[in-house]
Amino acid sequence: MVGSKTNRVVLYVSASLVVILILFAMLRDNAEPITLANATKILENKSVKSVISSQDYIYLKTDKEIYKIASSQVSPKMFTNYEVSIKNSSNIVIYFLFLVLFLGFAALLYRWFQKNEYFNVAKADSGSYGSKQEGSRPIESIKSDVTFDDIGGISDVKSELEEIIDFMKKPKRYKSFGARMPRGVLLVGPPGVGKTMIAKAVANAAGVPFYYQSGASFVQIYVGMGAKRVHELFAAAKNSAPAIIFIDEIDAVGKKRDGQRSDEREATLNQLLTEMDGFENSSGIIVIAATNKIDVLDSALLRAGRFDRRIFVELPTNKERALILSKYLQKVPNEVDVKTIANMTVGFNGASLAALVNEASLLAIRQHDFQVTIDHFDHVKDKVMFGKKKLQILSEMQKRFRVTYQAAKVVCATYYDLPFEKILLSNEKLTPSTDEPLIKHELESRVKMLLAGIVACNIKYNEHASSAKADLDEAKEIILKMIEEYGMGSTLIAKESEKEILINRLYNETKSLLESLQSVIKRVEDVLNERENISKLEVKKYINEVL
Repeated sequence: MVGSKTNRVVLYVSASLVVILILFAMLRDNAEPITLANATKILENKSVKSVISSQDYIYLKTDKEIYKIASSQVSPKMFTNYEVSIKNSSNIVIYFLFLVLFLGFAALLYRWFQKNEYFNVAKADSGSYGSKQEGSRPIESIKSDVTFDDIGGISDVKSELEEIIDFMKKPKRYKSFGARMPRGVLLVGPPGVGKTMIAKAVANAAGVPFYYQSGASFVQIYVGMGAKRVHELFAAAKNSAPAIIFIDEIDAVGKKRDGQRSDEREATLNQLLTEMDGFENSSGIIVIAATNKIDVLDSALLRAGRFDRRIFVELPTNKERALILSKYLQKVPNEVDVKTIANMTVGFNGASLAALVNEASLLAIRQHDFQVTIDHFDHVKDKVMFGKKKLQILSEMQKRFRVTYQAAKVVCATYYDLPFEKILLSNEKLTPSTDEPLIKHELESRVKMLLAGIVACNIKYNEHASSAKADLDEAKEIILKMIEEYGMGSTLIAKESEKEILINRLYNETKSLLESLQSVIKRVEDVLNERENISKLEVKKYINEVL
């Protein structure tokens, strides 16, 4: 096959020799030398058609042959009846033309070989796909041109990553304190919030090569190809260290192993774990991965020493949406207030906001308007929102219910000191569920937090929204386990009515608590209405002022 490097070299050399021989045959002096007597004879016979003079020879051209005789042997009188042409001995133009032809032929030959090699490789790799496999392409780094200034509303994420950027710029400073670089950073968040752009911005700020791979690119049809691809990726990064490896959608290859089979995906995951364990402190490589399904990842990936840091990238808040919109509107002629648009786009991610600005711009162009106005955004908002999976589109009334619901949850969670940092208006869950052993009062506190939103809405509006389903389902599941599995009822053997008795008791206790903290809930609602997020420390401060 032409794909062999040795074969290619042999073919190139052979082709060059053939061309050189052809040029030699065309350019060599093939005239037949003759004596003065013979030259005089053919001149007298008038069989000479033309005479050409060069610096060294006189060429006599007949119908059949070309003869030459040294210029020193002849005299000008011999050519009285002939027009003598002067031949340029250097033939620079001719040699140049032949050189150009030779180089052109070599270039065409090279392209033909390249094309032939491509089709041969494609044919060999076609399999089920019928085209060149993704895994056969060489892994190359890219130079990121994305900066943190290009991304709006990620101040919290940026502060988490600044230390890593500083480490890659000044490793000696950290090593002098015995600190080691984190091996892996896991970006967790819903689709469209800018996880890939964040990784590119880190690479740009650190000034290091950036290796991008999708988790799906490791999933190959051929056994061993995925593991080989992982090895090649890490080998390429080590050769250009310090560097950043970014694996998008890592859940495609890093799902939990069930232990019942050993397929290609599990072999690829094992290779990834091995490569991350093989890091040396001085390797200068950081793996950044992104996922929106952290709950399906294998526990071996999440342990310390592999992905040491987890950074949660949430949907943007009101203020963050305004910053993102300002970025996208910089090059768009507009007459809009970004705060107004931010208020009408609750639940939009960065990608949705980009699409919204683009659709508004296209509408303005279609209507031959000179600027984008708020009316354009009103017209295209439904178009952008339509069909968005899990995108919370809230009317004014729905937003009021959501604010009250989330305010009650965060107040209850803070009062019982449940683990969380802050709450967002768009959050589905305030605190993650855990499989760790929990004491009875801890489980009851969690149930109260899950019921708090329903309780608060019933107190204030005498009804609650269907969005409470997820929290209610989790509360029921905890109650069921407490009574039937954990033996936390009035007796160790579960009674049919005990689940209803327990959930009603916890509901009433939650109601009593929230009624006593109505002033705190009102203050938290005001904060959520203003900026759509609030921290645990702020809520704790409000509660301490009342109690």
